[in-house]
Amino acid sequence: MSHGVILPGATLGVLGGGQLGRMFVHAAQGMGYFTAVLDPDTDSPAGRVSHHHIRTGYEDPQGLAELARLCAAVTTEFENVPAGALQTLARALPVAPAAEAVAIAQHRAREKAHFVRCGVPVAPHAVIESPEQLAAVSATLLPGILKTATLGYDGKGQVRVGTPQELAPAWEQLRRAPCVLEKRLPLAFECSVVLARGQDGTVVHLPVQRNLHRDGILAVTEVLEESMPAAFAGQVLEAARSIADGMAYVGVLCVEFFVLADGRLVVNEIAPRPHNSGHWSIDGADVSQFELQVRAMAGLPLVQPRQHSPALMLNLLGDLWFTQGTNARTPPWDAVLRLPGCHLHLYGKLDARAGRKMGHLTVTGSSSAAVRATALRAAQILGIAPF
Repeated sequence: MSHGVILPGATLGVLGGGQLGRMFVHAAQGMGYFTAVLDPDTDSPAGRVSHHHIRTGYEDPQGLAELARLCAAVTTEFENVPAGALQTLARALPVAPAAEAVAIAQHRAREKAHFVRCGVPVAPHAVIESPEQLAAVSATLLPGILKTATLGYDGKGQVRVGTPQELAPAWEQLRRAPCVLEKRLPLAFECSVVLARGQDGTVVHLPVQRNLHRDGILAVTEVLEESMPAAFAGQVLEAARSIADGMAYVGVLCVEFFVLADGRLVVNEIAPRPHNSGHWSIDGADVSQFELQVRAMAGLPLVQPRQHSPALMLNLLGDLWFTQGTNARTPPWDAVLRLPGCHLHLYGKLDARAGRKMGHLTVTGSSSAAVRATALRAAQILGIAPF
């Protein structure tokens, strides 16, 4: 559903109460909007800071009706929100991104088919939904990674497969769920770009970001001048825009890429929302990815963000609370905040657990060298492995 401009003073809604919803709420409130969050968790990070918190499931008819009654427009903070909920809301008010775009991001096979339609290179792969498809897999796709078609994120729902003999047991391990087998390719590095697309097709973007993952979870994002060769950045932006245009997308979209050892670029996956790798923009750019999310859904003008400082982001996982033993202990934030240019963001989660995203630390400074040195010192203080 298209709409005109929704000015501050209106209420904007978000499905999902995690940290992405929390940062969206902060951005919307900072611009003068009221906010509503639909999330069943009483202690959800976004629900605790929003004007309204509707504590129901995502498909609850009464909850969705209340969200539609309160809000002028609605977005989502995660891609696994039921598409039916978005479709229900779209009958009453503008929803961005649309259910159809979210459905593509929810399913790896549909996602890869969309990339191919858009002319964007993908890794060699095969869809496995039946024993017959399993038996027909070419050995040229191995070694590979078997990934569930749905509900996989942060390394979950994935099994590495080295030989044809390992493929069937791997599929059994994933309970014969529909899967995509992707050929493992020699990587030079990983990168991503966050863009925003408006109803009129206007596209703006953050700079291309270089990412380091550990155990399938983003650990470090660099937005330093020397981190991204200009030729790759141009290819990334062209491919990402093609993917967004191909869905007539409205909202913020993150597209993740692999740069291969031989210099080729292949797309990995999309996230129909702000992304962990774009969090640095709160402190390092004049328009953050969350302000872009607000602008896109409210029909406000999309202006090209400008990076004003070299930036590096460290993901803060729950492991940091247990570096001294089995009892949770607050990390030494005071020691980190003595360092110049350190910006601490904690997400309001009550329980620290290994692998759980508890916050992030963005380091900004006058030069890439200074930023890297400070970030490495902060990592040392916190017990994060050097990079």
